[in-house]
Amino acid sequence: MAPDPLHALQAANRAALPVASAAFGTLLIAGATGALGAELLRRLAGSHRHAHTRVLAREPIRDGVRGVEACLSPARPIAQWPLTSAHTAIIAFDPPRLYHDRERALWVPEPSDLPELARWLRACGVQTLAIVQPHDQGRLPEALKRGLASLDEQAVVANGFERVILVRSARKPADAKLVNPFERVAAWMLSIVRFMVPSSEQPVRASKVAELVDIALRIAPPGVHVAAPELVWRASQGDMEGEARRWLGAPA
Repeated sequence: MAPDPLHALQAANRAALPVASAAFGTLLIAGATGALGAELLRRLAGSHRHAHTRVLAREPIRDGVRGVEACLSPARPIAQWPLTSAHTAIIAFDPPRLYHDRERALWVPEPSDLPELARWLRACGVQTLAIVQPHDQGRLPEALKRGLASLDEQAVVANGFERVILVRSARKPADAKLVNPFERVAAWMLSIVRFMVPSSEQPVRASKVAELVDIALRIAPPGVHVAAPELVWRASQGDMEGEARRWLGAPA
């Protein structure tokens, strides 16, 4: 079973070591829900590279978690949110799991929120922005895998972040409940086609995606860096640090 993000917060607190002198700034996570969001939170909150970790939440969550706290997002447009202070931010598009009651307290970004959310984060002082954007396996056009895939992403880059890291991970298509027999036949035929998707475009475990994001935040030079689904899959197969350094052009 995938970890609950609030349990991850508590675990990070229990296992916390004294914050190293090298720790700096605040990490802000939008979308700490689902298997991916929970893994990002568990890994990055436990790394102690940032002095504080905050998660965007719709309502207060458990207080007293050392070094990790909720950043409440008011029920009004993002442009009207009060500013906070952060150095690094992560936006993860992973819907909450309804059977995890505590995930309902966390704020969940929608893809349409991206431009406005990025502007707000930049106004908060964010220098490094990582966006983890899952795509249905085999559905992302080849021309968009390694570049900016939309006007929204171009608008994000135009905000002037020092580093923008876009990770495009493959995901399984959501299961649809079909009643019409013709729809069921069509879905069955499409399921056969899915077996023809290359291995390099198969979904990657959330823990591996979180590990790649963690490494990228640590070693990426200034600029815009886009990881195609094939790169994410390749990195998950073995030498992730080496693959990340080749992707980012970082010295070994």
